[in-house]
Amino acid sequence: MHTKKNILFIINPISGGKGKVRIPDFIDKYLDKNKFNPNFVFSERVGHAAELADEAATKNFDIIVAAGGDGTINEVATQVLKHQIILGILPLGSGNGLARFLHIPKNMRQAIQVINQFNIDHIDSATFNDKSFFNLAGMGFDAHLSAVFSKDKKRGLSGYLKLGIREIFNYKPQQYTLNIDGTAYNRKAFAITVANSSQYGNDVYIAPGASVKDGLLDVCIIKPFPIIKLPILSYVMLRGQAETSDMIEIIKGKEIHIHREKAGAVHIDGEPLQMDAEIKAIVQPGSLQVIVP
Repeated sequence: MHTKKNILFIINPISGGKGKVRIPDFIDKYLDKNKFNPNFVFSERVGHAAELADEAATKNFDIIVAAGGDGTINEVATQVLKHQIILGILPLGSGNGLARFLHIPKNMRQAIQVINQFNIDHIDSATFNDKSFFNLAGMGFDAHLSAVFSKDKKRGLSGYLKLGIREIFNYKPQQYTLNIDGTAYNRKAFAITVANSSQYGNDVYIAPGASVKDGLLDVCIIKPFPIIKLPILSYVMLRGQAETSDMIEIIKGKEIHIHREKAGAVHIDGEPLQMDAEIKAIVQPGSLQVIVP
């Protein structure tokens, strides 16, 4: 007789802009009770999912499931990594970049079936000035946009796109000095993304060749460009052709140092933070246990 696993679902009630009140009942209906003892809790604010996961990890939970978007996954996975237990994902966010890379279905019932199958893999994580990330971290325009978006009351993709169009006309590229595994680069950039997996979410690929299994990070440098070329940039990302575009330079590495003009906004898995002018990113190969199809 196998011992049932204690599993906690931490649900972000506002991720993706949709209500989540009925989700515990839905999970309870389709989760395999022969394998799992389910528990449910809702996060109430930014940072709360991390607190809940940290507490749960000390209370005999074997698995903690992040039910939300990449920001919720980051909060939960950071604690799961610290306590060396198992992460599950129910992708309920707007973009779901990491879940898409891992082929975890957006369909809730199918995503619960993935948990029921209980197939565990080890994937890379990384740090950005000692803050863990699992999908993407970066600076420049996308970090600026994340900071502005976090103050907007309208969640979801449409609100993000409207803000993006408004902000892009006013944003000025910055100068960066990079050191990637000992090699120096000087670049002026619209944005720099350090990618553990391949996409922002919604099948918008910034690093098509990136993988959470290769022990490397992809440093993606979006070069300054005239606004008239924005449709071309969008097209190559949607087509997964960023590596072939002359608008984007991608350099792989394990340890990345970035010096920018001044302290300012960054994003960690889509969530905005402020950081110093000096940024250090390091990959941690195979460090996270996660349930995958």
